[in-house]
Amino acid sequence: MSDTSELPPVITIDGPSGSGKGTIARLLADRLNFALLDSGALYRLTALAALEQGADLTDEATLTEIAANLDIRFELRDGEVAALLAGRDVSHDIRMERVSMAASKVAAMPGVRAALLQRQRDFRQAPGLVADGRDMGTTVFPDAPVKVFLTASAEERARRREAQLREKGVSVSLRDLLEDIRARDARDMNRETSPLAPAKDAVELDSTGVAIDSVLQTVLQLVRERIGISRPG
Repeated sequence: MSDTSELPPVITIDGPSGSGKGTIARLLADRLNFALLDSGALYRLTALAALEQGADLTDEATLTEIAANLDIRFELRDGEVAALLAGRDVSHDIRMERVSMAASKVAAMPGVRAALLQRQRDFRQAPGLVADGRDMGTTVFPDAPVKVFLTASAEERARRREAQLREKGVSVSLRDLLEDIRARDARDMNRETSPLAPAKDAVELDSTGVAIDSVLQTVLQLVRERIGISRPG
């Protein structure tokens, strides 16, 4: 077995949808000049490919095959990470609500998760990696020296999602969003493979009513304490 102490450090940011983990992960990666893994994008890309192919979202064998053969890559464009599927920028498409819901179902399948596991681990590179997801600290990078589990109330997360969608000109029902978030939470927490839960050695942070910059500073302090890094050298 290789010595994981010789591998680039990983900071895992896990938590439910809408907790702010994606924003914190991007800000953290930018501040530290680390690579960034949005693991949720891999499941969204699988879901989008399945939807575009008209695949049955209950057929685990077919979905596993789709996940194993995805032609995907990520590119940094104007400070944002662009997701490409077969060379096509689908960054907007994978954020659509129907894709989000499909991704939650797809991610519950053990075969799909197994197919994407090594792809996620391959993102680990010098000088380090910030990994955003739901099982980064428990399954994908259990040796990570810094693990954060970021959460917020379902009501707060629904309000954040509503604001995001309205900003894009999409009319939505706050009540429907809240129901969707609660249903997604239930699926994620009760799935057999890698259920949503904090790692035993994770620091749990509740972002309800807390400014993003305050959360970021808390995580940066944790990084300084655990791995002695606060900014690029």
